[in-house]
Amino acid sequence: MLILLPPSETKRPGGLGAAVRLDELALPELRPQREAVVAALVSLSVDPATAARVLKLGATQLGEVAVNAAVRTAPTLPAVDRYTGVLYDAVDAASLDSAARRWLGRHVLIHSAPFGPVGALDAIPAYRLGATASLPGLAPLRRVWAAPVTAALAAADERFVLDLRSEAYVALGPLDGEAASAYVRVVTEGAGGAVRALNHFNKHAKGDLVRRLAVTRPRIASARGFVAWAATAGLRAEENGREVLLFA
Repeated sequence: MLILLPPSETKRPGGLGAAVRLDELALPELRPQREAVVAALVSLSVDPATAARVLKLGATQLGEVAVNAAVRTAPTLPAVDRYTGVLYDAVDAASLDSAARRWLGRHVLIHSAPFGPVGALDAIPAYRLGATASLPGLAPLRRVWAAPVTAALAAADERFVLDLRSEAYVALGPLDGEAASAYVRVVTEGAGGAVRALNHFNKHAKGDLVRRLAVTRPRIASARGFVAWAATAGLRAEENGREVLLFA
């Protein structure tokens, strides 16, 4: 099974690892796109005023421009440790044992805007760039990433893909229509059995799900298999076409 996660806008600063090696990230065929986006991001940082406007930075966020300027040389952390916020706090990867972390490294890709999908243990620097940003001198990120990412994910292997990304990041690399996959939608059941999607709490539910998977390390090869595993883990999930509804 392969799990696709969205990144987080908030990130842990600093790091202990050497500078990012774009040729050592997961899906190495995406290196040309990575080089192009990183170059545009660094170039944008030369003009702080323009960078603040393009990245929609507030007065207290202007330090992010310097973070982007140093993206090629800054120290790194494993991606799953770099990101913070509700989803990644629920994963709490730092507290997992080595076997669970190795499982994350083999089974989880985190879809970043500057680097595309990277392995959970791939070393990346801090940065500031969202899925919908338009960098000067570069095509919109959707045009840069979508087709290459779709092809790279299709070629990766024939594993079942559980897609936990937000829709903005799905747009940067939709799954091939023939792929064995399911998009996870976190929902709640209201009065009369009405089902509605959750917003903020969906991040916690997805993070908790990934942690449970890393701890139990099940073999799942289909949406039906995922639903069956969820029941054994005390979760409620239902197939809904190409989606899986995860009840929170």
